Amino acid sequence: MGTTQLESVPEPKYWHLKTVLSEALDSEFSVGEILPNERDLAARFGVARATLRQALEQLELEGRLQRRRGVGTTVAPPRMGVAVGTDQDAWPGAPDDAWQSVDCALAAPPAAVATALETGADEPVHIVRRSRVSHGQPVAAELLYIPASSVPDLTAIDAPSGAARARAVLRELQRLELEGQDRAVELGSARADDAKELDRLPGAPVLVVTTRFLAEGRTAALSVATYRADTCRLTFGDTGGVEIHHGPERQAS
Repeated sequence: MGTTQLESVPEPKYWHLKTVLSEALDSEFSVGEILPNERDLAARFGVARATLRQALEQLELEGRLQRRRGVGTTVAPPRMGVAVGTDQDAWPGAPDDAWQSVDCALAAPPAAVATALETGADEPVHIVRRSRVSHGQPVAAELLYIPASSVPDLTAIDAPSGAARARAVLRELQRLELEGQDRAVELGSARADDAKELDRLPGAPVLVVTTRFLAEGRTAALSVATYRADTCRLTFGDTGGVEIHHGPERQAS
């Protein structure tokens, strides 16, 4: 089987265009400014619209551009800083938790979640929906899956409906002794529900942070939080926590 000489592989045309566009963003456009339409941009740079779209998608992935419903493609501001799960000893819903409870339902979770929670495939769990806003802008949406066994003393009186029910579930969860957390981060694409909540277009790049909360030797809760990739930048601290800091202004490579 032959080997590929990487130095001989030409740079993709869209990648070169991305570099040219990035330089234009720095010199010709300001934050929030709307870019010309694709037809005009393609004509300006002498490329096919398919090539242009690839370059624009890459710049969006890197946080340089935002696609906004009913507006178009705009120059993105620097990424905002939002702390994410740095306290290994705190349950969701702790007093300093920045998330806002939105709703709660009792339903069967996706198969992968049921496997992680070690519940039956059709066994209903509490699904708490929460949101997070920073600087007046939605930055994240979360689904928190909690088995009934983790909140055995929850009653209908304690948790009537909606956000009140979500808060009651989280209060009961905090009765357990938290033994630890583990967390994974991956790049994904916004689903329709997440895109609507985050004011993004379906398929836009997002960062998915999955957190397992451990108690009594098992997974007592599972969080799947979806962050706007154009708004947030994740770094890992010495303690293993994940943080999103105010980005320095982009460094030249």
